[in-house]
Amino acid sequence: MPLNLTYNTRPIPNRIFSIICIVLFFLLTSQPSFSQYSSKDSLSFVISKHRKKAKNLHSDTTYINTLIRLGGTLRFVKTDSLLSLSEEALALSKKGNYPLGISRAMNNIGDHFSDNGNTVRAITYYREALSLADSLKNIKLSTALLNDLATEYSYTGNYAKALESYLLAIDKASDISDNKMLSILNENIANLYAAQKEFEQALDFYKIVKQLNKDIGDEIFSAETMGNIASIHADMGNFDYAMYNVNQSIAIFEKKEIYDWLAYVYGVKGEIYLKQNKFKWALYWFDQSNILHENLQDERGKIDLLKGMAKAHLGLENYTVANTYALEGFEVSKKIKSLEGQMNCAEVLYELNKNKQDFERALGYHETFQKISDSLSRDENKRSLTLLKTKLNYDQQKKELIAKNEKTLAKQRNYITASIIILLILLGTTIPLYFNQKKQKKLNKLLKSKTEILKDREKELNEINKTKDKLFSIIGHDLRGPIGALQGILKLFSNGDLAKDDFIGFVPKLKTDVDHILFTLNNLLSWGHAQMNGTVTRPKINSIHKLVERNIQFLSELAAVKSIKIINQVTENAMGYFDENHIDIVIRNLISNAIKFTPENGLITIEAEENKAVWNIRVRDTGIGMDNDVMQKIFSDNSNITTYGTNNEKGTGLGLSLCKEMVLKNKGEIWVESLPKKGSTFYFTIPRVVKKYKKAS
Repeated sequence: MPLNLTYNTRPIPNRIFSIICIVLFFLLTSQPSFSQYSSKDSLSFVISKHRKKAKNLHSDTTYINTLIRLGGTLRFVKTDSLLSLSEEALALSKKGNYPLGISRAMNNIGDHFSDNGNTVRAITYYREALSLADSLKNIKLSTALLNDLATEYSYTGNYAKALESYLLAIDKASDISDNKMLSILNENIANLYAAQKEFEQALDFYKIVKQLNKDIGDEIFSAETMGNIASIHADMGNFDYAMYNVNQSIAIFEKKEIYDWLAYVYGVKGEIYLKQNKFKWALYWFDQSNILHENLQDERGKIDLLKGMAKAHLGLENYTVANTYALEGFEVSKKIKSLEGQMNCAEVLYELNKNKQDFERALGYHETFQKISDSLSRDENKRSLTLLKTKLNYDQQKKELIAKNEKTLAKQRNYITASIIILLILLGTTIPLYFNQKKQKKLNKLLKSKTEILKDREKELNEINKTKDKLFSIIGHDLRGPIGALQGILKLFSNGDLAKDDFIGFVPKLKTDVDHILFTLNNLLSWGHAQMNGTVTRPKINSIHKLVERNIQFLSELAAVKSIKIINQVTENAMGYFDENHIDIVIRNLISNAIKFTPENGLITIEAEENKAVWNIRVRDTGIGMDNDVMQKIFSDNSNITTYGTNNEKGTGLGLSLCKEMVLKNKGEIWVESLPKKGSTFYFTIPRVVKKYKKAS
């Protein structure tokens, strides 16, 4: 998973869209007449134009900052330009004695060497840049450099040093309340633990990240986090959680056109399918990621992609293609000195050559794999223990420092308290007591108000949790089954394992499943909207007869399958005052339930009777009925009863609960009368339109 590197925005390996925006910015603000040039030509033109205008470039800090910023945007697009622009900025900054420019230029040069696997030079530049930033007391830049330095330590396997730097950076970011950087740093620590297979610790840090992201309110931050969490759940074998998070992440990155992270999360989705041995689906998503990588220069990111594509092709027995990808991944890993990449690719090459019965090569790759694996395994326990020990030592030192400061503050508070007491004695006791009492009342009132707010929020959170649990229960219980069956049949047909004639035989079953899914989704969306946003009731005068007739026509095909006759006995002049959409849902669900529980050749009647200021609507069926226990539960908000109809039709367990909610919002009541094997009658009331006449004068 990618570690976050940048210091001024959410760290991202590279953003093509950002580059275009920056170039367009310079074109529109500096040189609006040259927008017809390509991005590359425009960038060169902006730089050359500044050179022509400036007499002493070393004293032009705007130009130096432009070089540094533009170099950074080219980091993963044209890495040579990153180096050349940053070296020019460094030389000018030194000549003009511009320490901030020196520090930022060195940061860029360190990034260049890091991306090319030259860890020693990268660390050297990062340290020098950090020393300068500290001397300038530029906490924001110091925090970013500590993050880069920690990331580089993690590449070398020095996880203890990496964790120490991350924790120091967290303290600095906390001092200036930089929530974005705090989110980045905690996420990098989580990824550090994930690399050591310590997933529980990683998820603990991700809880902190998610809370920070919520406070920040940036959906791109949240999408990056969900992509990394998906990778962790995939490694843990929690494929449902992994797929949920990666799909959320993909949707945001596609909408925002952030192609570097999109390449990464496509790869994560491919890895989720790969771990389930779904090689074709894995390969599909790996190919999507590979298309985006063609325009990126992110060799670290591509190693996992190449390994994944090799394993997918190996699973499909495409040995030649698998060998090509595995060898390419192995060479890239050697180039940037990634031991983990070499080990993983060597393992794939071993399996590949063993399957091809080229045992000599297989043995060679196995020895390479074993050698690197043993090296990493020897260090793994030490690294894990060191990682934990470093964090504990750091926390202990921090606690000791806090305790020391608290002692000092306690002494100061004692002196202040003594002074105040003397002053109060001199001023007397009456006035202070009066003001203290007044202040105490105000505080008590404020405390009471806040307590009430907390209670309301607790109640709201409990309701949201109940809603969430019910939502996932319905989705998992009632939608996944039919969709999975549909997917399975289509997969068999597309793979040629199911003949066309056999497939046609499944069409009625498929149509029934799709109708069920559609009906369930309609109910689910109506219920979800009501629960999440609160339903707004918009009552007006509506014809009950027309509403019933429309739903009978909508469900006529379903009734015809069981030869059930539905009779609308509601008079045409029956007019009610209600929200049409709400009562439409009620009538549709009640008729649908009646069809479900009525055997073939049955009868369903819908009637409306005037009763003072309301209409009493009845939906009567000749179905199987129900006992008292079932009748007590079917309208409960906490109930999720799902039963099968006379032809094994499946329900959602949501319809009657939704009916109750909609009727209540329209100032009505709903109840049922039923006997086993005698049928059921569902009643509900809605306000009646009452004509009022003025007295003649």
